[in-house]
Amino acid sequence: MPAAGAAGATGTASAPTASVGVPAVTRPRPRLWRLLPGPRRTPFTFGYALVLTATSLLGRYADPQLVDALLRGSSTDVAHLAHNPLLVLVASALWIAGGITSPYAIAFLLVLTALERRIGGLRTAGVFLLGHVVATLATEVPVGLSVLAGHLPGSSLHRLDYGISFGVAASVGALAGLLTPWLRWAVLAGFGWMLVEDLIAFTDPMTNWGHLLAFAVGVCTWPLLRRGRPFLTPARPAPRRR
Repeated sequence: MPAAGAAGATGTASAPTASVGVPAVTRPRPRLWRLLPGPRRTPFTFGYALVLTATSLLGRYADPQLVDALLRGSSTDVAHLAHNPLLVLVASALWIAGGITSPYAIAFLLVLTALERRIGGLRTAGVFLLGHVVATLATEVPVGLSVLAGHLPGSSLHRLDYGISFGVAASVGALAGLLTPWLRWAVLAGFGWMLVEDLIAFTDPMTNWGHLLAFAVGVCTWPLLRRGRPFLTPARPAPRRR
């Protein structure tokens, strides 16, 4: 009887089962460094950022008289545009109004990096320069006409005007068209309202109008950027058959 009981107990006992390890599903962590430009993926933004960093450091630590002379020589005022338009249009975009800690400096890094990753460096440079040039001419030419008509004093022809803000505003407008619909309208509403608030404050109406115009220029580039978008991401090559 004891032997039978032992045998029964052995027959009814559950055999130990081997536990199979199931790999846990891990979500990829967001890579914050992708928000910043790099020499390989975003060479235009990266190189431009280095130039702006150099000029910002020069403006902060160099002799004030030298910096003032450089800024005035780079100003896109009516007097300079009438004599050396190409030179001052390029030179004025090499400085950051407000220094390297300016909000537009931070927006430059984030916005142009995201835009260049989507449309490439050549088109990003085109959007930036288009907004910079169009907004500059649209705000300075009326000043010259107003001086000729006698509505503004002659000193308005030498108004100090430089910086990257027009190009950044155009880049924001262009980037919005490449985002998902809900994010697109959030960017348009948020950035647009910020520009309208600056215009209502009436601290620098010419520059504020220029920001709105540059923003609209970026929005107008949507058809061109979307038309070439399928060619921006190359298809993965098919595996070779051996």
